[in-house]
Amino acid sequence: MSEKLQQYLDETKDLDALQLVEWGLSTFGKNKIALASSLGAEDQVLTQMILKVDSHARIFTLDTGRQFQENYDVMTASIEKYDFNYEVCFPEVEAVQNLMNRGGPNLFYNSIEDRKACCEVRKMAPLRKKLSTVDCWATGLRSQQSVTRTDTPSVEWDDNFGIFKINPLINWSENSVWDFIKENEIPYNKLHDKGFPSIGCQPCTRAVKEGEDVRGGRWWWETPEQKECGLHMKDGKLVRKSTD
Repeated sequence: MSEKLQQYLDETKDLDALQLVEWGLSTFGKNKIALASSLGAEDQVLTQMILKVDSHARIFTLDTGRQFQENYDVMTASIEKYDFNYEVCFPEVEAVQNLMNRGGPNLFYNSIEDRKACCEVRKMAPLRKKLSTVDCWATGLRSQQSVTRTDTPSVEWDDNFGIFKINPLINWSENSVWDFIKENEIPYNKLHDKGFPSIGCQPCTRAVKEGEDVRGGRWWWETPEQKECGLHMKDGKLVRKSTD
């Protein structure tokens, strides 16, 4: 796998974000690569890019059952603007029933273990199922989002899911993201206007205070090193994404 990864790194080293999206669709085929959208700003940029390249490209999102209404609003606006359909992933009904019967509807406040169990049922299991259908996934990771992403490449092998991963916006700044959104009139999640730089499930996310870390509103009752659900891993360690 290292030889293939090196080949891909060589092929993409001088590509910009849109060119990397084009490369991904060409290399893996539109049915074997998918954008995982959390409906945040970065993923809205990538939605515009990937559909510009191929209007039938695959874009999926996880509906955990505990979403903000603003998520559905931006989904609707995007569907109307780009004339496509999201692949919406839901957790298994029986797994959710078992979870709630065991700990109640808000068990995630009880302990780290219960919160991670909720993330596993509502996010990780549906994600693994969807990613089993592709050879590569695209994400909105940016190096400026966390010190753990400083050396993240634009193309990498994802040990967590056993597929390749491309990060077209890895070198973009936050200003670049918002400039692109404004220039291209891209629908964006209105929670960003309400102090939510990071968007997760409604009961586990709040607006951040001035000067507070962008992840401060996620699982705010936990310590920083515990604030992950497991979507992004690098060398066996969790990697933060601002809109997961």
